[in-house]
Amino acid sequence: MLARFTQATVRLLDHLAGRIVAADDSPIHQQTGRRGEEDTYFYLRRLGYVMVARNYRSPRRRGEIDLIGWDRDVLCFIEVKTRTSRRVKPAEVAVDYDKQRELWFVAREYLRHLAPDVPWRFDVVSVYYENPADRPGIELFKNAFVVA
Repeated sequence: MLARFTQATVRLLDHLAGRIVAADDSPIHQQTGRRGEEDTYFYLRRLGYVMVARNYRSPRRRGEIDLIGWDRDVLCFIEVKTRTSRRVKPAEVAVDYDKQRELWFVAREYLRHLAPDVPWRFDVVSVYYENPADRPGIELFKNAFVVA
């Protein structure tokens, strides 16, 4: 219940900021992606994840990890893929081998600051905004890939 209130408050503040601050002139796909990450953040909190970082970047590596959070005692590196349609291919397919390697290198930098025996995994979340009037369709893929 508290998470829904917080999400509603953030949405209201975003709406008010949009009226006061200059309009977001970033491309529509980037705006949609940010919205997907925000909705995923609150979705995972409702599932019990404890979020510890958003848009984590390493000074040594290219790329970023969208969300990092704890699912009970497992540290999760979460990649969010957002789409407005399911027609072409599933969003999670965009996390291909190259993207997985990029995520692994950034995650490895994050893990350097933790105890060596911390359990961790990669999760992928697909977010679909097919009908703007409806809530987004969100699919969580736990342990979506293993890095070799």
